[in-house]
Amino acid sequence: MTTTLTFPVLLRLIDERSTAFRTAVASAPSLDVQVPTCPEWTLFDLAQHIGEGRRDWAATVAAGPAPAKSAAEGAPAAPREREAVPAWLAASTQELVDALREAGPDRGCWTWWGASQSPQNCGAVARHQLQQMAVHTYDAQVTVGVSEPLPEEVALDGVEEFLFTCVATTSAWPHKPTAFDFHATEGHSWRLTVDGDGARSTRISAPGTTPVAAADEDPNAAGVSVRGTASELVLFVYDRISADSVQIEGDAGLFDLLRAWEPEE
Repeated sequence: MTTTLTFPVLLRLIDERSTAFRTAVASAPSLDVQVPTCPEWTLFDLAQHIGEGRRDWAATVAAGPAPAKSAAEGAPAAPREREAVPAWLAASTQELVDALREAGPDRGCWTWWGASQSPQNCGAVARHQLQQMAVHTYDAQVTVGVSEPLPEEVALDGVEEFLFTCVATTSAWPHKPTAFDFHATEGHSWRLTVDGDGARSTRISAPGTTPVAAADEDPNAAGVSVRGTASELVLFVYDRISADSVQIEGDAGLFDLLRAWEPEE
């Protein structure tokens, strides 16, 4: 299953979210303020993570298929002066976007998600990098008091990207088999199934439409379902907003089990 966003669109949106991130950082009174959604970090720490991380991923993409993640060598350190940070961040994003554009979506690339439903190529890296930028932009915006929902096209792809990349595994689920349904109010739905074979997700029909599940599957078999805007679903799965911010039906405790699960691989 592939992203609904084309590779050029992914690159454009990475740049747009990066611009929004820089705007938030530039408006902060100080880089020493704490990030509410990442309480162990200051805004400087968050900016450093974004800048250094994008440069490292640019090096990883440029290296092609490799046994380990690459690190950017000789890159300038994150400046401590708030006025200098936006330009440093912009250069970091440009390195990543340039590396991805040169490599193209189908080129193999090291990733940490080998056993997931996402391929180990530059297209999947671009898809995940967009979500990293989107969620951390929200973090920066919360910090300066101007948080905004994730753009709809980013968020709709983000729910699926999280399920396919961050959750999918072939490690056995250590509890009773069950399923989690995710319903975006924009009309898209997904089912995450967990059992002895691991965790896998698929798109399903939205409530009120004709089920697309296989004949031997019960379309109402989910142990728990969560509903919200696509932005709310992304922020919920990334622990940026609480369960009170979305609508949960069924056994909410299953989400605690899912969050605590550490697959062996």
